Amino acid sequence: MASSADPWVREYNEAVKLADDINGMISERSSLAASGPEAQRHASAIRRKITILGTRLDSLQSLLGKLPGKQPLTEKEMNRRKDMLANLRTKVKQMASTLNMSTFGNRDSLLGPEIKTADAMSRTNGLDNSGIVAFCAYAFEAEQDEGLEKLEETVLSTKHIALAVNEELDLHTRLIDNLDQHVDVTDSRLQVISS
Repeated sequence: MASSADPWVREYNEAVKLADDINGMISERSSLAASGPEAQRHASAIRRKITILGTRLDSLQSLLGKLPGKQPLTEKEMNRRKDMLANLRTKVKQMASTLNMSTFGNRDSLLGPEIKTADAMSRTNGLDNSGIVAFCAYAFEAEQDEGLEKLEETVLSTKHIALAVNEELDLHTRLIDNLDQHVDVTDSRLQVISS
């Protein structure tokens, strides 16, 4: 078992706390009105936190591969950590699915699968010219509507990622300000000692 001084364990515990916080926020969502600005803000906050949690899980995954050599892990401990990470990632996917949110973007989820021309050709068999024109117009409108819906989802996802980045920047700014204050205090103490 790794000690609590282990940075990976600390980071993992923070990720678990964030996951618990998100679960609580999802539970609170049922008490809000189904629509309205408050419900939208609440859902946006949940999405931001899920995005942040996804980023933390990616960070944990990369940390797992670069653990310091001073404390080599046994294969059993490494597998245990991988399992812990996989379980937490599964929870994140479940939370994201309750909000109809994709945590990991890929081409198909952003733009939709490519349309097969053979499928379109088989639908037009037996149609006359006006039928083909009507079919093309209908297919174009349906494809355009679907494309706009997916674009809207992508824009919303990008917005949530930007909000998550902003939240992280605010956190880092506060940490740097806090560090600056500690440096000032330490500097003044050193000046008093040296006087």
